[in-house]
Amino acid sequence: MRLPLPESNKGIAACSLVISLVALGLKYAAWAVTGSVALYSDAVETIINVVAALGGLWALTIAERPADHNHTYGHYKAEYLSAVAEGTLVLVTAFVIGQEAVEGWLHPHPSLAPYPGIALNGVATLINLVWGLTMLQAGRARRSPALVAGGQHVLSDVWTGVGLVIGMLLIPLTGWVRLDSVLAGLIALNVLRVGWGVMKDSIAGLMDQAPSPETLDQIRDVIADNGRGAIEAHDIRTRIVGAMTFLDFHLVVPGSMSVHDAHEICDRIEAGLRAQMGNTLVHIHVEPDDKAKHEGIVFWPRPDMPTAS
Repeated sequence: MRLPLPESNKGIAACSLVISLVALGLKYAAWAVTGSVALYSDAVETIINVVAALGGLWALTIAERPADHNHTYGHYKAEYLSAVAEGTLVLVTAFVIGQEAVEGWLHPHPSLAPYPGIALNGVATLINLVWGLTMLQAGRARRSPALVAGGQHVLSDVWTGVGLVIGMLLIPLTGWVRLDSVLAGLIALNVLRVGWGVMKDSIAGLMDQAPSPETLDQIRDVIADNGRGAIEAHDIRTRIVGAMTFLDFHLVVPGSMSVHDAHEICDRIEAGLRAQMGNTLVHIHVEPDDKAKHEGIVFWPRPDMPTAS
């Protein structure tokens, strides 16, 4: 199931904030009626969801601003800053929940009204499942690090909720009160795992890590399909920042080719890249044939120019 979404990423982040507040209200009510350490831990994690949604809304507001004289390449990396901050908050949350789990193990107490709490938590979990899947799909389709990080965080809350519902049902059946603390400890471990994953992916983006081999092959194919008339393309470098792809390479053309004709080849390649990759900032350095390196993408299969390496 996928919900209809606003056109802008900022609008999705605003929806995420509202949904996080609804989930927080349900989970707080679940903890209030039970006094469960595990449900308290889940509510604490949802507070971080609310804070993260606020951070994501801020980041996407900044990221959607056009380039200016101080940020000539745009503001896209604001999304990565938000995702790193979210990952940091998640890690802190994991340690707070871990402390509560230890305290509950040392001083266990039975839940006051487990079944109403389970029902409230189950409703919140269902809401998070639908929204988390929707947000993750939208983030991947729009290549938004902030939306992807938010979707992953919400879905981690879903698996926590499923485990809690099962575990809380077992407590009155088994009579083992300390299972409440065990569940809280498992929540802490899951939160820790998700937080580390969010931070790792976001730091890679801030460090301009190269995209996947599949994406690089896609870019090379587009250049090869649209570069007829040139001799070769080499020194291809690319990085993806949020929804924007930055790409530069050297294009070797015959020395006798006019500037006009060389420019037409560049325009054709740029149009192909934008059609395939979406928002793309391309820089092409045109060189004469004596600068050929006989590597990269070779357009002319001549004896003195081997095929692509």
